[in-house]
Amino acid sequence: MCGRFTLTVDLEHLIEQFTIDEVTIEEFEVSYNIAPSQQVVAIINNGENNRLGKLRWGLIPFWAKDKKVGYKMINARAETVAEKTSFKRALKKQRCIIPADAFYEWKQVDGQKQPYRIHQLDNTIFGFAGLWEKWTDEDGTDIFSCTIITTKANEFMAEIHGRMPVILPKKHYKEWLHPATQDTHDLQELLQPIESSNLTAHEVSSEVNNPRNNYQELINPL
Repeated sequence: MCGRFTLTVDLEHLIEQFTIDEVTIEEFEVSYNIAPSQQVVAIINNGENNRLGKLRWGLIPFWAKDKKVGYKMINARAETVAEKTSFKRALKKQRCIIPADAFYEWKQVDGQKQPYRIHQLDNTIFGFAGLWEKWTDEDGTDIFSCTIITTKANEFMAEIHGRMPVILPKKHYKEWLHPATQDTHDLQELLQPIESSNLTAHEVSSEVNNPRNNYQELINPL
C-alpha cells in the first residue's frame, strides 16, 4: 500500500517537471509527512492543459452515500482497478498524477514496525499514478478527492513490503493524463513496478507514525 509520502520541492520545480500550464493552488507548502484525508498536490489534464491543484486523499465515488468511505479508499490495486465499481469509471475518464519525492513504508522487524523512507537514487521528483472523483454533499458542497494506485512490489521493495505505489515513468505522463486515453487494458499496462535499480531506502524515526508530526528531521536517516 501507500499510506504516507513526502513532497519537499518548491512550486517552480513542480511546474517545470510536470509541464504545468495552469496552477489553481493558492498556498503551497512542502510536507515531510503527507497522510490520508489531507489535501495533496495533484495534476489533471482537461484535454489541452495540465492543471496543478489539490485533491483530498481518499477517493469518494460520485455515488457514495457518505464521504467517510474515502478513508477506506486511499489506494486502488492496479490488478483490479478496471473492475472495481469504486474505480473503473475514474480509470477511464479521471486520472491524475500525484507528485512526490519519496514515500514511507513500514517493515516488520522483530515484531515491531520500522518505518523506511524510499526514494529514487538521484533524489529526483516523481509522479504516482492516481485517480480522482468529484462528490457532492447534500448541501451542494463539492469534494474533489483522489486515490493512489499500488502494484506488486519490485525486488527491492519486497524486502520491506509486498506492495508499492505505481511510479509512472516520465514518458508515460502525457498518455496517463490525457482524457482521450480510455482503453483500460492499455492503461493497466502502464501500471507496472518501477525498476528496482532506481530506488534506495533508509530507516527513519518512528515519529513519522504520527501524521501530526511534519518537520524536516523526519526524513533523516536514523
